[in-house]
Amino acid sequence: MILYHGTNIDFECIDLSKSFPFKDFGQGFYLTEIRSQAEKMAKRKHETLGGGLIVQEYDFEENNLHNKDLKTLIFKGTTPEWAKFVFNNRSREIDFQHDYDIIVGPIADDGVAFLINQYSSGAITLPQFTRMLKFRKLSNQYFFGTERSISLLKRIK
Repeated sequence: MILYHGTNIDFECIDLSKSFPFKDFGQGFYLTEIRSQAEKMAKRKHETLGGGLIVQEYDFEENNLHNKDLKTLIFKGTTPEWAKFVFNNRSREIDFQHDYDIIVGPIADDGVAFLINQYSSGAITLPQFTRMLKFRKLSNQYFFGTERSISLLKRIK
């Protein structure tokens, strides 16, 4: 499968230490199956940080998602487990760590970020939060959080 990464600076080697923390699935390298989504991310980074508009393409063997030597987590939609996992990773008030190599699941966009804030402030419950998410059309993201998982990505362009 082809995965895309939108960025503002082109690079050859993926350096996980340069990834931002407090993202949906934690600090790691994020990709998508949708080129236009990667283009939007590149534009967002360009507008906030400068640099260029770059979409990198990677080949990834999908059967690695079921590799017993890797710790993978696949969320099938906006489940309560996904919502709690995203909340824990985005929270700056709790020390949440995980050791997954690869995670696949929906992207928490700006509207979801608002709902996360509502949930964290106690304005809505987890069941309400999850129910509200079911109405959102969210595409998947691919998180690569270890050197072992990064080694499975082959840069195309």
